[in-house]
Amino acid sequence: MFTGIIEETGRVERFERGGDAWKLRVAANAALTDIATGDSIAVNGCCLTVVKFDATGIEFDLLEETRRLTSIQSIAAGSAVNLERSLRFGGKMGGHFVTGHVDGLGTVEVFEARGADRYLRVKAAAGQGKYLIHKGSIAIDGISLTVAEVEGDAFAVWLIPHTVTATNLCEKRVGDPVNLEFDLLGKYVEKLTLGRAG
Repeated sequence: MFTGIIEETGRVERFERGGDAWKLRVAANAALTDIATGDSIAVNGCCLTVVKFDATGIEFDLLEETRRLTSIQSIAAGSAVNLERSLRFGGKMGGHFVTGHVDGLGTVEVFEARGADRYLRVKAAAGQGKYLIHKGSIAIDGISLTVAEVEGDAFAVWLIPHTVTATNLCEKRVGDPVNLEFDLLGKYVEKLTLGRAG
């Protein structure tokens, strides 16, 4: 479980197909604190398991399905990725509950400065707009954000300068894919409601 408050932006050192899995190595700093093999770390909002680490980076094994269904498919050496260690009891709870289980890919439609802030509009997959509500929560590449506008399967968020500079959003362009995780509570409500209707 995560909060969507990004701890640091790491840099991909390598991402390649290995004999038994895709291999991802990310240069990191803050995410290395108190790390252990088997820990969960959200990488661009994808919950991944630490398989190795050293003083400068972390290594993960990825399933083909994870690569295929998330924006990780488009990363390469040098790419910036958002990193967040899993929620620890007794720590601060900002953001919202984020599981690290990506619901689908979105596409950046608009990303521009509007005054001192930045406006980001994303198009989700067809039919996913039902999980979006004005002032509700959304995780974009693992970043906890508040939905400002909803129009069908598209939505917009406003970003303060800190969010842009402290995450990989500073490198996003129109047309780029982003990982989306919709609010967990909304998905449970839908499941319960559909169960009663049957």
